[in-house]
Amino acid sequence: MSEAIDEFIRGESVFLTGGRGFIGTHLTRRLLARGNRVTIYDNGHRDSLRYSGLDGAKGLTVVSGDVLDRPALEQALGSPSYVLHLAAIAGVSSYFKKPLRTMEVNFGGTQNMLSCLKDKPGLRLFVGFSTSEIYGPEAHGVREEDPTSQGNIADRRWVYAISKLASEKLGYAYFWEYGLPTCYVRPFNVYGPGQVGEGAVSLFIYRALRGLPLRVTGDGSQVRAFCYIEDFCDAVETCLVRAEFVQGTSFNLGNPAEPVTMRDLAERIIKLTGSQSAIQFVPHAGEDVRYRSPSIERAARELKFKPGWSLDDGLKATIEWFHKVDPAAPE
Repeated sequence: MSEAIDEFIRGESVFLTGGRGFIGTHLTRRLLARGNRVTIYDNGHRDSLRYSGLDGAKGLTVVSGDVLDRPALEQALGSPSYVLHLAAIAGVSSYFKKPLRTMEVNFGGTQNMLSCLKDKPGLRLFVGFSTSEIYGPEAHGVREEDPTSQGNIADRRWVYAISKLASEKLGYAYFWEYGLPTCYVRPFNVYGPGQVGEGAVSLFIYRALRGLPLRVTGDGSQVRAFCYIEDFCDAVETCLVRAEFVQGTSFNLGNPAEPVTMRDLAERIIKLTGSQSAIQFVPHAGEDVRYRSPSIERAARELKFKPGWSLDDGLKATIEWFHKVDPAAPE
């Protein structure tokens, strides 16, 4: 486990957009366990919550809604102490198919959320979820203060990164101009049980358990540093505890300890599942990211963040969940 500070918010009101998703469901479970009241606002596009056993849990309210529907969003919001804004269009195939929708939801939804919060005096912290994609195709040990790079503006591949970068900058603008207490986290390849969206680990495990080919883009030499969900959530919870100190700040959250090529990841998952699956190399849609691994020095210093899950232990736990639950294909 990570060595985040052993302190949590309790008895607070927390509002999560996109809370039915993979990360949102894990955060919801933790927040409810601390005695907080949690409202999820989500259109149900990706639904990890249905596998969680949290339906009807004490303190949980789930509202069906879209972040582009500002009146509905404002009505559901109430007066929370903390807001976690996770709602977004993600996944390469998703934003290739719907680039306009991606821009509208990721930037427009954030704009709606922040404008609703501008006059909420009881708000202690807004946590926006950005992405490691803002560092572009070559992100080797990147720090929060390093320049961002979104690649060719005419390449559809970068629509997600640009929408997220613009959203993060908007959060800073609200902090600078209105004093809105905003903080951003930049997830680096988070994975784990309950991942129902399009991610390399979830896709590989799902296919390996069925003996289907594992599709690796390019030649599989691309490098990623994967972060287990529990380590990631430790850091997010610490942001809430340290709300007054993290305002106007962004954090890289990942685990740089075990960078791995995508081919090696596929081979590990085949071995751990005992699968007979083959590896199938396929073209990547647009430019691929060649290397993605963060520096987490700021998070280690300010959040006491030290990821504790090894890649093999995290993969085993994720495989066990897929065995037990047998979820629908990630999308």
